[in-house]
Amino acid sequence: MSEPLIRMVNIRKSYGRVQALDGANFHVNEREIVGLLGDNGAGKSTLIKVLSGAVPLTGGDIFIRGKKVDLRNTSDAIEQGIETIYQDSALVTQLSIARNLFLGREPLKGPRFMNRMDQEAMNAVARDLLRQVGITKNIPPTTPIGSLSGGERQAVAIARAMHFDSDLIILDEPTNNLGVAETQGVLSFVRGARDSGHSCIFIAHNIHHVFQVVDRIVVMRRGKVVADGIDPKKSTVEEVERVITGMSGDQA
Repeated sequence: MSEPLIRMVNIRKSYGRVQALDGANFHVNEREIVGLLGDNGAGKSTLIKVLSGAVPLTGGDIFIRGKKVDLRNTSDAIEQGIETIYQDSALVTQLSIARNLFLGREPLKGPRFMNRMDQEAMNAVARDLLRQVGITKNIPPTTPIGSLSGGERQAVAIARAMHFDSDLIILDEPTNNLGVAETQGVLSFVRGARDSGHSCIFIAHNIHHVFQVVDRIVVMRRGKVVADGIDPKKSTVEEVERVITGMSGDQA
């Protein structure tokens, strides 16, 4: 069997006496969408923060394609091909779509010492990316992020992760506070990311959304992974809810 894209082994994270992660084991395969579920305080957000470089782990190891890595900050994670899309999209509302897509990684033109951004190139890429992620409206790439809907903002954030060829896209509550149409748009983008060769971790309180897009469900409780390998095609929402609450036998 081939090595997983991401493998987290015996991950521990403590805040003083509080053990947020207690020997968690987690993996993501190539071109796989994994649903990460659990009640509030189960440890899923902390696990994602460790993987995205946002917080340092207390103990354990992280491997990418079998190679051990040290993710000291979010820049380390991005360099390793891990992009995280949070509920608020982490976009700068005053800047344009194109600027947000390239924020911190803007292409330059002319002599490098002049540090001039290639706005035309950014606009051209932005137009193409917006079509790829399903935005059919003719939205100019110069449009400020602040004037977009919630679903459109999520689309821009996903497009940014896809453009920079991220191996793993982490989506933390991407459908929260979105309308029905926008939610379906985001779920479609997730399927498209997998079809384009990316892997995803999908975190959502709405289990019905998870069931629509993921290949495998992982459940956490009290800082540990208590169920792995749940097939949404062979399980029901009710069965998974019982695993989350501890009212059912766990599937290791």
